[in-house]
Amino acid sequence: MTNQSEQSTQQPYNRAGEQPTTTRPVMQPDNPYASTRGSITTKQLPAFDEDIINKYNRSGPRYTSYPTALEFSPMPEGLETKILREREAHAPLSLYFHIPFCRHLCYYCACNKIITKKNSDAGDYLEYLIAEIKHKRSLLGTTENGKKPLVKQLHFGGGTPTFLQDNELIQLWEFLQTQFEFLPDDQGDYSIEIDPRELSGETLQVLRNLGFNRVSLGVQDLDETVQIAVNRVHSAELIENVLKESRALGFRSINVDLIYGLPHQTPTTLDKTVQRIIEMSPDRLSVFNYAHLPERFKSQRQIKEADLPTPASKLAMLGNTINTLTEAGYQYIGIDHFAKPDDELAVAQREGKLHRNFQGYTIMGDCDLLGFGVSSISQIANANNSYILQNHTDLQVYKDNIDAARSNPAVMPAVKVIKTSIKDRLREYVIMNLLCHDYIDFRDVNQKFGIDAITYFIDEIQQLGQMQDDRLIDMDAAGIRVLPKGRLLGRNVAMVFDEYLEKKHKNRFSKVI
Repeated sequence: MTNQSEQSTQQPYNRAGEQPTTTRPVMQPDNPYASTRGSITTKQLPAFDEDIINKYNRSGPRYTSYPTALEFSPMPEGLETKILREREAHAPLSLYFHIPFCRHLCYYCACNKIITKKNSDAGDYLEYLIAEIKHKRSLLGTTENGKKPLVKQLHFGGGTPTFLQDNELIQLWEFLQTQFEFLPDDQGDYSIEIDPRELSGETLQVLRNLGFNRVSLGVQDLDETVQIAVNRVHSAELIENVLKESRALGFRSINVDLIYGLPHQTPTTLDKTVQRIIEMSPDRLSVFNYAHLPERFKSQRQIKEADLPTPASKLAMLGNTINTLTEAGYQYIGIDHFAKPDDELAVAQREGKLHRNFQGYTIMGDCDLLGFGVSSISQIANANNSYILQNHTDLQVYKDNIDAARSNPAVMPAVKVIKTSIKDRLREYVIMNLLCHDYIDFRDVNQKFGIDAITYFIDEIQQLGQMQDDRLIDMDAAGIRVLPKGRLLGRNVAMVFDEYLEKKHKNRFSKVI
C-alpha cells in the first residue's frame, strides 16, 4: 500500500477553514476492505512484534467511554432527574449493579471494593439498592404502549456480587421483575461476576433459575506461588468444577479472567496456567495487564516491586498467551479479550455489530446504560444530548444521597456528569469503531455527521503517518484499517483521535501493554 514518503498535492481545508501548511500521507482510492467494515477473519490475527510494541507502549485509556471518566464535572442539582425524565422511553436498557463487598483483599485489585466478612453489610446495602431502583424507575415512566421499560442486558459487578446470599440475590432479581420488562432467556444478556471461592452449594443453580445466562470467573493465575503473593488462593480443580457445573446448568457463555505481570509470574508458569484454562474450554477469556500503581491503590503496596516480572518478561508472557490462545482457536476481540468463534462477541465482531461501553465489549450497543450502587456509571441519551453520570464512590455518601432522595425527589445518587457534545460523539464513533472493528469508513462518518472526514481529521491523519510506515495501520481515501501488527496497539491508534489526552491527561493512565 502507501507510505508516508509519498506526498499528496491536494491541500484540503482543516477544521479552522485554513489550508494546512504540511502535506498528508497519500490516500489511495481503492480500499479492498471498505465493504467489510474491517470484519475479522483468520487473516487478521494479531501479529506480535516486540520492537513495535516497545516503540508504542505508552500510557493510555481503555476507552470504555469517550470522553473518559477523567472529564467528569460536578452534577448540578436536578440534572439527573431531568435526564431520566427526558430519556427516550422506547430505548432499551442495560442495567449495571455494583456490589462492592469482598471477604478477602486481592492485592492487585484496583476496583471500588469494601473488605468485610459481615453478611449484614450486604443486607443493608440491598435496601439502598432497591430504594435507588424505585426512585430511578419512577422517573422513567412507561413506553408508548404502556409497558415497563425493556431490559436487554444486565450485569452484576464488584467487588464480589456473590457476596450477596442466595436469598438476597433472589430478592433483588424478583424485585427487578416488578420494575422492568426483560427479554426472554434466549435473547437477553444477563451476566454476573463470580469469585469461585464465594459460592454456596446452590448458588450457581439459583443464578441460572433466576435467569442469569452468562458468568465471569475471576481466576487471575493458577500458580500457587503467584496466588499467595497476591492473596488469592484457589485450586485449579475448584475452577474446573465451577466451569463444569455452569456448563451443565446451561449458562450459554462462560468467561475467565487472567492477569499477566503479577509477582513471581514467569512466561513458563503463565503458559501452564493458560494451557490448563484452555483444557477447561471457557467461551471467553480476558487477559489483563497488571498495572502496578501503589501510589494510587493502597492494596498494591502489599506487592513487592522486586517480585514483579521485568518488562521483557511481561512482553514474552503476552506474546506466548496470544499465540497459545489463537492456536487453540480463540478469536482476538481486542484490548485483552478473546472469544471462541461461535461466541456472541466473536460473531458480532465479524458482522460489524460489536460495541464498547463501561461494561466492556458488548453486543447491546443500542441500550442506555443505567447504573445502580456505589460508584456505578450510567450512559444515557435523549433526543438532543448524551450524558455520562457516576454515583459517589464513597459508600456512606452514596447512602446519604439515597436517604435524601426519599424526601426530596430532586436529589439523586449521581454526583458527577459529562455532557457530550456532537464533536465528542463524532470522535467517540471513530474511536469505538477502531477498537471494535479495526476499521473506520470515512463515507460512513461523512453520512452520519455531515462532514468531510479527511478534511476534518487532517491533523490526525498526519499523525498516523508513522503508524502507517510501521504497518500498524493502512490508510486510503475510503478509511483507516488496523493491520495485524497494530491490533494489540489499537488503543494507540484510538488515542490519536482523543482531543483531551495530550492537553490534560497524558500521564494519568496505565501503559497499553
